[in-house]
Amino acid sequence: MKKTIQQVVILGIALVLVGMTACSQKRKPLVPLALDGGVQPQATTLTEQGTQAYQAQQYDEAKRYFEQAVAEAPQSGPAHYNYALALNALGDSEVARQHFLQAADLSPGDKIIWDSPALSPYGNPESKNRTKERPYGTRRPNFGAMPRY
Repeated sequence: MKKTIQQVVILGIALVLVGMTACSQKRKPLVPLALDGGVQPQATTLTEQGTQAYQAQQYDEAKRYFEQAVAEAPQSGPAHYNYALALNALGDSEVARQHFLQAADLSPGDKIIWDSPALSPYGNPESKNRTKERPYGTRRPNFGAMPRY
C-alpha cells in the first residue's frame, strides 16, 4: 500500500513537471516593426513614436501615430501591421483584420508578419474565405465525427 502511494505521488509529480514544461512555451510578444528603408522619413518618425506609445500601453496614441504612418507609407506592410496591432489592442478586431491581411499582402516574404500570432487567427489571406471567425465549430461532433447531411 505504501509503495503504491509512492508510485502515485511520483507519477503525479512527473505529470505536473511535464505540464509545466509544455505550458511554459509562451508566444513571442507582439511588437511593432520598423519600416523599410524606402519610406519617407516622416513615416519612420511616426512609427518610432507609435512604437514608444504602444510599448507604454498607450494604444490610442499609438493608433494615431501608426495611422499617420500608414497615410505616409500606404504601400508598407510593416506600417499596416503596426496599425493593426494598435487596433487589435483597442479591441477593433474587424479593422485590425483588414490591416493584418493588407500587411501580409504587401509583404509576401516577411516571415514575422506571416507567422505572427496576431495574423494567424485570420487565416491565409490568399484563400477565398479570408476569416476564421471560429476555427473550431460550435456544434458537438456526432458519432464517428462525420458531418451530418
